[in-house]
Amino acid sequence: MDVLIKPSVLNGRLDIPASKSCAHRALICAALADGVSVVSGVTFSKDIDATIGAMTALGAHFSIDGDSVTVHGISGKISGQADIDCCESGSTLRFVMPVAAALGADSIFRGQGRLPERPIDIYKRELSKHGVRFVTDSMPYKLTGRLTGGRYEIEGNVSSQFITGLLFALPLADGDSEIVLTSRLESRPYVDITLDVLKRSGIVITESGNSFFVKGGQKYIPHDERVEGDYSQAAFFYVANAIGSSVEVGNLLPDSSQGDKAIIDIIANATENGSVKGYSADCSDIPDLVPILSVLGAYGSEKSVIFNAERLRIKESDRLAACADMLNRLGGNVKVTPDGLEITPTGGLASGEVDSFGDHRIVMAAAIAALGCRGEVIIRGAEAAEKSYPDFFRDYNRLGGNANVINME
Repeated sequence: MDVLIKPSVLNGRLDIPASKSCAHRALICAALADGVSVVSGVTFSKDIDATIGAMTALGAHFSIDGDSVTVHGISGKISGQADIDCCESGSTLRFVMPVAAALGADSIFRGQGRLPERPIDIYKRELSKHGVRFVTDSMPYKLTGRLTGGRYEIEGNVSSQFITGLLFALPLADGDSEIVLTSRLESRPYVDITLDVLKRSGIVITESGNSFFVKGGQKYIPHDERVEGDYSQAAFFYVANAIGSSVEVGNLLPDSSQGDKAIIDIIANATENGSVKGYSADCSDIPDLVPILSVLGAYGSEKSVIFNAERLRIKESDRLAACADMLNRLGGNVKVTPDGLEITPTGGLASGEVDSFGDHRIVMAAAIAALGCRGEVIIRGAEAAEKSYPDFFRDYNRLGGNANVINME
């Protein structure tokens, strides 16, 4: 699907969709509890559908009514092989793989897009030391065996998703476990979200220094939970406001553990008297903000620098290259560095045609960039936004945007 966007200004109020990060975690915890839980406020997307499908394959049952999901948790032994399609969701793959192993399920993990290219070497190394055998080395991954407790040594600078996956799985193991970080933990706020949800599910994790102690044989407690709004999605509209729009955003918790809440302070420091200056942003803990931060920088009057973002090369796209390509095609001046981006002002953006690279965050960032362009912008492959925010263009147009589908292929 290709979308043509004309310059415009957004105005009005928008309740931000539910946090995808929080929803993944709440649904997994509910599925692991032997009983009935209700997870409400869910915004459904391809990634969330993948996690629901994964936990269904492991024996949970989900009933959807509006934005509420009634979850009948896994009870009893898993029979047969769990065939799990993660679609393009890295969270689903990395969260559920150790969970399936802890449940003793022989499992197969499938995926599409760039997901087969995203590394799981940490799991191949650590799970193989603890009772699990990888029958295949590449996707579709086939696993057999039951995960055991013990010592797990994990690099903290690759992806916090590996740590979250183990935090979900190891309470189910027979023995106690310790997760030891061998390097600084990046994307720390995502682990904090995991720990918050686990605590509400009755799971006890003890953190000390660079390690997490997990007692084995714990039971997930069924409970009801409402998913909070997503600061990573709100960021697109906060940046729209910084470049001339006026959107009131709702459904956000001021005391949220989400690291992407940092967008508020970044914009406050990057703007003065209603104009964007420039900024320097360490994105080691907030990688999902990079695409929209690059747009903010492109509208600045001073140079902006994004650093500690090298992990973005292995997302749904090479996001560093994709951000640079998108903005440069619109008349920007963005240079890819070894660990980020340098954005040099050009006096605004012009017009042009950009590629989504199959990446939802590139689509939405390009749509916000188009608001202040001097001419029309065409986004090729704009359907990628459905991965995390299926109603993005509906909300965009409702607020006064001018985005129209010109090609459905």
